[in-house]
Amino acid sequence: MARPKSKKNDAGPKTPKKTIEKWVEAFNSRDVPALGELYHPKAVNHQVVNRPVRGRKAILSMFQREFAQFEMVCIVENIFEDGEWGMLEWKDPSGLRGCGFFRVQNGKILFQRGYWDRMSFLEAQKLPIKA
Repeated sequence: MARPKSKKNDAGPKTPKKTIEKWVEAFNSRDVPALGELYHPKAVNHQVVNRPVRGRKAILSMFQREFAQFEMVCIVENIFEDGEWGMLEWKDPSGLRGCGFFRVQNGKILFQRGYWDRMSFLEAQKLPIKA
């Protein structure tokens, strides 16, 4: 009699594309704990208009602050992957566009870098533009 195959415990997304899709879902839901599940404890998030944020706890604090201050929505235009790297091209309802690069290992984001225009973001949020 053949033994039934055991089901693997799928602890979450494994490929960069699947991880990015989960990230977008959590981001758009403003679900900080779900975002936390996607980051490695020693992850780095570097949005190029800001200084790098190091460590999952600091990254989650950043999201909590930003979700409290800003209305942000990520509309996926494209997701590409190559090995352990994924690239997200996005826009938001105001027309702001950007892209993010994610280095993912075993479904955890180790490094994230985002490119977007700060002035366009401030204008879309109706915030003062500082010189």
